[in-house]
Amino acid sequence: MTDHPSDPRRPGDPSFVGSAGIGEREGGRGNARPNAGFQHEPVMLAEVLAVFEPLTGGVVVDATVGGGGHTRALLEAHAGMSIVGLDQDPAALDAAAERLAPFGDRVVLLRARFDQMTEQLAAIGVDAIAGFLFDLGVSSPQLDRAERGFSYRSEGPLDMRMDPSASRDAATLVNTASETELARILRDYGDERFAGRVAGAIVRSRPIALTTDLAEIVRDAIPAAARRRGGHPAKRTFQALRIAVNQELEILPDALDDAIALLVPGGRGAVLAYHSGEDRIVKDRFRFAENGGCTCPPRLPCACGAPRLVRLLTRGARTPSAIEIERNPRAESARLRSIEKLATAS
Repeated sequence: MTDHPSDPRRPGDPSFVGSAGIGEREGGRGNARPNAGFQHEPVMLAEVLAVFEPLTGGVVVDATVGGGGHTRALLEAHAGMSIVGLDQDPAALDAAAERLAPFGDRVVLLRARFDQMTEQLAAIGVDAIAGFLFDLGVSSPQLDRAERGFSYRSEGPLDMRMDPSASRDAATLVNTASETELARILRDYGDERFAGRVAGAIVRSRPIALTTDLAEIVRDAIPAAARRRGGHPAKRTFQALRIAVNQELEILPDALDDAIALLVPGGRGAVLAYHSGEDRIVKDRFRFAENGGCTCPPRLPCACGAPRLVRLLTRGARTPSAIEIERNPRAESARLRSIEKLATAS
């Protein structure tokens, strides 16, 4: 992935250069104007607002700002809050700049991956934050634009890059990775039961240039009985390739640890995950921050001195309401976890 310099320009600045987010979020289709597709309801908005409700102000990082839906709601709810929004996708940052322009200098948008959070904040003079939000997963506008190559339903180039300037796209991966490596990616990132069969079919069909061609190859590689269950047979393969292309699971653990380290006492963090692999990482990093890696027997006082940094705001992940899922089916897989930084490590 390509690194980008800090770009602390404000929404409304004509020289502003925008950027987007890893699941499906801010759902909906839009084709009235280039950024219309990013102007839709954020996932689990009420639940996210509840996490940050106790905050009276300070800097909050929206690590995957997308079209700015969560950011806008947070700024409306907290007059003393300012937000730094990070994203990779120029189209998303352009949409966010437009949507957040009324908030002026309460918003800074930076084109960057969330694993660059610490250095990006340092570049604009921020060394501590009151909160952070990660809304992981591919956004609906990215899925709905065939030219981005994320969708198995629409013909487009095999791209799948969240940052369009990144060097490796899905076509490179599909056409150059070994059969063994492809099978590993499909198993680890897509939970694909027939990973070996699909990987073999991909290798035999090279070169592959279009999303629809890949979807057909995957469909034909999966046994007919299995194709009749669980949605489109190519869904897991496309998910796995997207995660691999964008290094989504590789960069997440350190990014979460960095975000927790930046929190001030009483600060809060929330993560929306849409994929089991993402959610496992979030659960693991939050749990480690909660118990400090304590190895003492359960139900006994800690004697190993492991430092507890946070408390979990809920046990287990929260999920969308039935009403929200009915309104926005793409929210169904969302899982929300949240933490609060302790006043002192204990």
